[in-house]
Amino acid sequence: MNRVRPLTDDMALRIGMAHRCLPGVELDEWVAVVIRAVGVPLSPERVKRLRLKRLRQAGRLVLRNLTDDQLRNAMSSLRGHGVDLRATLPAVEPYQDGDMPGSLRAACASNRGDRIDAPFGNCDRFLIYQVSVQEIRLIEIREVSEHLRGHSPRERYDARTDMLADCQLVCSLTLGATAGASVVRAGLHPIRTVAPRPAPELLAELQEVMADNPPPWMDNLMRGQTRERIKQESWV
Repeated sequence: MNRVRPLTDDMALRIGMAHRCLPGVELDEWVAVVIRAVGVPLSPERVKRLRLKRLRQAGRLVLRNLTDDQLRNAMSSLRGHGVDLRATLPAVEPYQDGDMPGSLRAACASNRGDRIDAPFGNCDRFLIYQVSVQEIRLIEIREVSEHLRGHSPRERYDARTDMLADCQLVCSLTLGATAGASVVRAGLHPIRTVAPRPAPELLAELQEVMADNPPPWMDNLMRGQTRERIKQESWV
C-alpha cells in the first residue's frame, strides 16, 4: 500500500491562509473539502488545477453559505498568491568563502522547517549548512525544481547531486542504493538519519566528531583537500 506523503509546511501555510477567507467554516472541515476536491497528496500542482465549480461540489454543504468571491480568494491563497511560502523556514545567515576555516558544507534533505525528514530523492529542498568545530551556520536554502522530480531515478539523483556540487556531506532520512551510488559517485558523503530530526541537532553531533577524532576522509576535507582526490576512499 502506498504511503501518503506528509503535508509540507508550505502547503499547510496555504491551507491555513485560505481558511481565513472562509468565515464559519472549521479548519478540519476545510481540509476535508480540499482533499475531496483535489485528492492526495495535497500539493501545489494539484491545487493549481482546482476550479470553483469543483470546489463547490466538494464542499456543497460546508461552503453553501459562502460567496463565489470568498471562495475565489481562498483558492488564490491555496495557489500561493500573496502567501509567504518561506515563512516557516529557518533564517539564512550571511556567509562568505573563508568565513569559517576548517569547515564542512552539509546539505540536509528537508520538507518541514529545519528538520531532516525526507529521502534524498524525494525532498522539497536542501538546507545548506556550513559547519565548523565552533559554529553551525545555515547559509542557503535550495528548493528542488519540479523538473528534477519527473526524470528517471538515475537522472533525478544525478541532477540533485549536481545542485549540491559545492557540498561535502548529504544528510537525508533515507538513501536507496541507486541514490547512494549517485551521491558517492559525486564525491559526497551520505549520512542517513532513519528517523526525522532537527538538522542543527545532527550537525552538533558532527561537530563533536570534527573536534575529537575525525575519520581520515573528514580530516582531509577539513584540511581543504578536494573531493576528487578523496572520493575513492571507503566512506564510513
